[in-house]
Amino acid sequence: MNIPWLSPYAFHVFGFGVHWYGIAMAASILAGAWYIIRAGGRVGLNEDALCDVVIWAVVGGIVGARLIFVATSDPSWFWQDPMQLLHIWQGGLAWDGGLIGGVAAGYLAARRRHLPVQRLLDFSVPGLAFGYVLVRIADIFNHDELGRYSVLLGTRWPAQLISVAIGAFLLWRYFLLGRRYPKLPAGYQFWTFNLWYQALRAVVEETVRQNPLYLWHYANPYVGIGIGTMEQWFSPLIILFATLMVSQALAARQGEPPGPRQAASGASRTN
Repeated sequence: MNIPWLSPYAFHVFGFGVHWYGIAMAASILAGAWYIIRAGGRVGLNEDALCDVVIWAVVGGIVGARLIFVATSDPSWFWQDPMQLLHIWQGGLAWDGGLIGGVAAGYLAARRRHLPVQRLLDFSVPGLAFGYVLVRIADIFNHDELGRYSVLLGTRWPAQLISVAIGAFLLWRYFLLGRRYPKLPAGYQFWTFNLWYQALRAVVEETVRQNPLYLWHYANPYVGIGIGTMEQWFSPLIILFATLMVSQALAARQGEPPGPRQAASGASRTN
């Protein structure tokens, strides 16, 4: 979607423009932090320790998002104009980099505070999914992440709205699984979220989004699709890793000692 009359600025304060994108990012971070602290508190985790982990995860996410964006967009900034790395207010944050940086920093902080890492990763899913929805809506105002032009449709694919639908589906899926299966193994929600997200993004979103194609690729201007983006090339590796982590989470649950009722039941059958 490209709507020229939409302004990327929500409002101005003393000549300083506040972007819709920035508001979406801030709201996503606050919502995600609130949910992690609330969910962690419900299972008895220390709220001060949770706040510490959230702060480090946010910082790591911003750093990772910026580094990956520069590395994939204009890596010459690293040696020609390093100060550009700090200009995040001008745009340029990569979702994958934010996820990697946030998870890495949050992991180290959680280990230092002796918190269950995999369970905290599960609690991060609503914030990630909700943030994806808000940021893609903000991209409409920012005239970014445009869809490919389709001769068949006579217009561009609404790529941002397709992304919003993916994020909304993943948010709905998280709470649905949580209600139906309240004792899912730690890490299952997070890694299946990544598996579904990466698969849907590679197969649906990236196919209709106006991104460069690399190496072997296929493009159909009539339908308005393209296969061979950088995201699509890396997706199989990410999906494979997420699948392995899901298998590990399920195996860990199967290896847990039986609960008191299970143990008693087993003993009665043996006798």
